[in-house]
Amino acid sequence: MECKVTQCTIENGVGTVYLDRPGRGNSWTMQMNVEYRWRMAQLDANPDVRVIVVTGTGRQFCVGADMKALDHYSDTGEDYAQSVRDNDLEKPGFGVRREYDHDMVWHWGLRKPVIAAMNGACAGIALTLAAFCDLRYGAIGSKFTTAGPRLGLPSEYGLSWVLPRLVGVTHAADIMLTGRIFLAEEAKEMGFLNAVYPFKEFRKRVAETANHMAQQNSPAAMLTSKRQLYAELMQHDVGKSVEASKDLIGEHMLSDDYKEGVDAYQNGRPPQFAGLGGGNS
Repeated sequence: MECKVTQCTIENGVGTVYLDRPGRGNSWTMQMNVEYRWRMAQLDANPDVRVIVVTGTGRQFCVGADMKALDHYSDTGEDYAQSVRDNDLEKPGFGVRREYDHDMVWHWGLRKPVIAAMNGACAGIALTLAAFCDLRYGAIGSKFTTAGPRLGLPSEYGLSWVLPRLVGVTHAADIMLTGRIFLAEEAKEMGFLNAVYPFKEFRKRVAETANHMAQQNSPAAMLTSKRQLYAELMQHDVGKSVEASKDLIGEHMLSDDYKEGVDAYQNGRPPQFAGLGGGNS
């Protein structure tokens, strides 16, 4: 695919997708959605990639939907829901669970951990995208907002479901109902971000985490943990979680990765884990 509004690099087992609309705040468009899903599908299928990072070029992550696109719906009265049906788009992460086979939630079906690296402003649909990633980091001073209430819009793409589970109902109500702008530092205090870093060292610090995961962790173990994490959000039986985890531990203890991990630990050397094969499992 010829990509015009995204970039991608692969280095040391880390695939990085850049939202790239210079001069437009990396604002979200249908074209960006098409490219983003395609790039994520490619990285998830690439055996050389073990961790995925999503960030923005320049000093902004994504300022939300392009305002010209929003004007279009106001002016024409076109049915928004129908216009964004994804039947013809790439479907990364689909086929794992039916609950994940939807916009943004598909991140949970990917086989690789996904890090949202918000190097600058993160608004509207970008906030939802980040919420469905596995880890989230922000540059100090970056501005966050849902923007919806100030545009006469409700919460979008499942944010009302996922946000209370990340930050609690009290903070979620604040974010969703006020539509106010808050900084990365407050987002960290709420529990939305894993950490915040100064802009000058932001990419380096995120890369350290991504490289550690890619080089020190078993891809198979990270995949299983990711599957456990989100599948168990779908059910409320803690005992079932305990028993299922014991079965999974038993399976992984028979793997070459487990033998390699124990040997590396005992001998004080970096582990050499195998990559993932094909498929969604």
